Amino acid sequence: MDFPMKETAITQCDTEYDTLRRVILCPPKFMAIEEVINDVQKKYEDENINVELAMKQHEEFERTLKEHDVEVIKLPASEQFPEQVFTRDIGFTVGDELFVSEMASEIRQGEEEVLEDWLEEEDIPFQTTTDRVEGGDVIVDRQTVYVGISSRTSEAAVRQLKRDLPDYEIVQVPFDEKYLHLDCVFNILSPEVGLIFPKALDPKTIDMLADRKYKLIEVSEEEQFTMGTNVLSIGDKKVFSLPQNKNVNAAMRAHGFEVIEVDFSEIIKSGGSFRCCSMPVVRE
Repeated sequence: MDFPMKETAITQCDTEYDTLRRVILCPPKFMAIEEVINDVQKKYEDENINVELAMKQHEEFERTLKEHDVEVIKLPASEQFPEQVFTRDIGFTVGDELFVSEMASEIRQGEEEVLEDWLEEEDIPFQTTTDRVEGGDVIVDRQTVYVGISSRTSEAAVRQLKRDLPDYEIVQVPFDEKYLHLDCVFNILSPEVGLIFPKALDPKTIDMLADRKYKLIEVSEEEQFTMGTNVLSIGDKKVFSLPQNKNVNAAMRAHGFEVIEVDFSEIIKSGGSFRCCSMPVVRE
């Protein structure tokens, strides 16, 4: 197992955009489309995944994270888990509380045990969620936690999070579950700016998000398909994004963000991009 060991293990994530210090990845060594779960996978089902190319792209992502002083933890890949590259879903950190997810999809059940092994080895305390909640549906901005309601995350799970996080405002965000996770249609880049794919949310929900002072950059249907909302912020207004998403990247640059373009074109064939492939443990 490629686990770095430290004398002091901490967890802290208060936003989606503070400086990323420590993150969990998993190489796409056994990545495959075995069970179609979204429109993106449906398009590429017959072609499937070129694992050699996916590995090269993921290695470039890892290398670029390290160049920006991010400590990378790599969970071991298993042939049993073809979607294990999407580490965001198996856990999430809110403040200093780390939660291990209960996975809804049978094809992904068991991935969380690999994460638990690392947490126990590092002596990091964690809670296990119940009633289905996945990290792709959880977006944190200071004392507010936005939780997408979908086939992957239940209202019962939200009620439990409210009990587990009494000092936070937990905001339910319903969306069209054909897009799988909330971070495929909504993301937060800073205290003032977010990305949104309006077609996936009802007008009342969009108004609610806008009322919370976010300038919402709209993502087109074409660039949503190439995961335009699923960017990863690493702090100092630096954001990982695909070079293919030219309109999203131009809009973020116009708002003062530095866009770090890395080709993830093979990995997004399974319906996830930079945010899906990273589970932050520490942001400062």
